[in-house]
Amino acid sequence: MTAQEFLAWPGDGSGRRFQLVDGEIRPMSPASRIHGVIQANLAYLLVGAVRREALPLQVLAEGAVIPGLNASSNVRVPDLVVAQGDDMRGDQVVTDPVLIAEVLSPGNSDETRDNIRAYATLSSVREIVVVHTGRIVAEVHRRDAAGAWQADPELVERGERLRLASVGLDCNLDEAYANTWLTRTKSTPPHNG
Repeated sequence: MTAQEFLAWPGDGSGRRFQLVDGEIRPMSPASRIHGVIQANLAYLLVGAVRREALPLQVLAEGAVIPGLNASSNVRVPDLVVAQGDDMRGDQVVTDPVLIAEVLSPGNSDETRDNIRAYATLSSVREIVVVHTGRIVAEVHRRDAAGAWQADPELVERGERLRLASVGLDCNLDEAYANTWLTRTKSTPPHNG
């Protein structure tokens, strides 16, 4: 299937979500509860940063993007996309994203890594952030001043600052994990004497 055919396709009637990978329709697994909470927290943090900085950007949940390579046979759907542009035209595809965020679950690791490589082919993307669900850690892939991708991502761990220059976000990484089992503290049972 081509990207144009995929975008015109009404789906299979099951209500499942799909993406197009090298001409093949691939179903997307439903998100786990922690995946959904982290995705919502990230969206909240990104929207807040964009508004504070008064940037002409939109934060979209699961906005479709077409990679720069093999564009005619790929439509990928990241967890979050931050892009310039106007949504008034009813476009199905997000053009010129500046930041892409993915939530990495153990069950979707290979697919997510493949998507990251595809997102890196988009010339407008400045940063790609990957937030893990099994522990408090994020990988931030960045372009350098010359526009080349840095060889390795920056690892941000529990208690450290997550800084995303493309949107002006600077927060404690733990905020992305608010209200998850990873950040809850266990209360100490009362002492009986």
